[in-house]
Amino acid sequence: MAEVASTFQLRTGAAAPAFALADGSGGVHSPKSLVADHCGLLVAFVCNHCPFVVHLADALGSFATEIDGQGIATVAVSSNDIEKYPADAPDRMSEFAAAHGWRFPYLHDPDQSVAKAYAAACTPDLYLFDGELRLAYAGQFDDSRPGRGTPTGTDLRAAVADLLAGRPTPEPWTPSSGCNIKWIPGNEPSYFFA
Repeated sequence: MAEVASTFQLRTGAAAPAFALADGSGGVHSPKSLVADHCGLLVAFVCNHCPFVVHLADALGSFATEIDGQGIATVAVSSNDIEKYPADAPDRMSEFAAAHGWRFPYLHDPDQSVAKAYAAACTPDLYLFDGELRLAYAGQFDDSRPGRGTPTGTDLRAAVADLLAGRPTPEPWTPSSGCNIKWIPGNEPSYFFA
C-alpha cells in the first residue's frame, strides 16, 4: 500500500472549480447547488477500495452529519479509472455510502476532469470551502492511518471551527495522504507522480 500526499495546487482563497456531476439516483450536483443553503462546503475525493478511505469512512459519515448541523455541506467525488478498478464503479458507490452512513451526495467523475481541476492527488483528498466557495483548508482528516490510530477528524474539525468563527486556518496545512487517484492511462495530470 503506497502512500501518496496531496500536491496542494489550490491556494487559500482559491475559488472552488465548478462541476456538474450525477449521484447514484441521477441527481446532478454542483458546488453552487450544494452550498446554496449552507455556509461552507467540504469536497472529499474518495473511492470505495482505498484502504485509507475505508479507514476513515465511518468517521467521515459521522463528521459530515455533525458539520451539516453547523451549516457545512459535504460532497464526495470518485474519480478512479473504473475499467481497472471496477470496485469503484458507480453501481457500487451507493452501497458503499450506505454502509458507512454517508448521507451526502457521492458523485462519479467519469472523465477525471473534476479531480484535475481540484489538483486532487490521492484518496482521500479533502477541500473545505467557505460560503462564497473560497478555499479555507486543504489537508488531512487527521493523522491516523490504516492500522495506526482511530480517525477523529482532528485537523478537519479545527479547520471547520476556524471557518465558522471567521478566522483563517493557520498554515502550513498537513497534506492529505492515501492511495494515488487511479488515472485512466494517458490521462495523468502534469502534477501526477507515481
